[in-house]
Amino acid sequence: MFKIFIKKVISFFIFARYFVNMRLILLFVFIGTINVMQAQINEIGFFVGGSNIMSDVGDDTYLNPNNLTYGLIYKWNRSKRHSWRASLKRSILEADDKQSAVTGRNQRNFRFENTITEFSAGLEFNFFEFDLHEFEYNTTPYIFTGINYVSYDNIYYKNSGFIKDGTASSFSIPMVLGIKSRLTQKLVIGGEIGARYSLTDNLDGSNPPSDGLTNLRFGNLNSNDWYMFMGITLTYTFGQNPCFCAF
Repeated sequence: MFKIFIKKVISFFIFARYFVNMRLILLFVFIGTINVMQAQINEIGFFVGGSNIMSDVGDDTYLNPNNLTYGLIYKWNRSKRHSWRASLKRSILEADDKQSAVTGRNQRNFRFENTITEFSAGLEFNFFEFDLHEFEYNTTPYIFTGINYVSYDNIYYKNSGFIKDGTASSFSIPMVLGIKSRLTQKLVIGGEIGARYSLTDNLDGSNPPSDGLTNLRFGNLNSNDWYMFMGITLTYTFGQNPCFCAF
């Protein structure tokens, strides 16, 4: 089963990489259709919430959402305690030095926006049993982690403003804590807060990778950027009920 999941994740990343702006819904419908034929419990739905970034520009408050985040989410429930999960989210990361409590940042007065698209895959673990066979209103906290593929604007600061130089990509590591509950026999609602440790220091344009732009770097070049997604999920369950007793 794990090999099957890995193949699906690879297909998901390849497809989404080239058709992210036009084929998001079709992508999740395709994944869901495959799993219905394999008689698994599936969940598909949406995520909506906010985002903020902790970087070398702007306020460094850990939880300070200032932009909309939205996306699609899919879960392949393997037992009462864990699910394989994939999601596709999009947001604008924004920061302004005027909102920082650091005097030096106030005087510098930088501000940037960066459009980010995140492809995520990993494992969701329930603290309590969450049985989709039962039609009761059960609730459980959960954690999620895995790996994210991130596409974002390649920006750098020059001549009193940030300049966009195409797009770039990297990876990030999600650390998500949430709680979910059955609304009806088919609907599950949840709320979650997740920090992402990115493997790049240029989401804020402070560390452009090009050798010709090294003189434009600023801030702490030894610390990568963090960003936060927080919001609610609403998913619809479908597919035949598997027997969880073997897991």
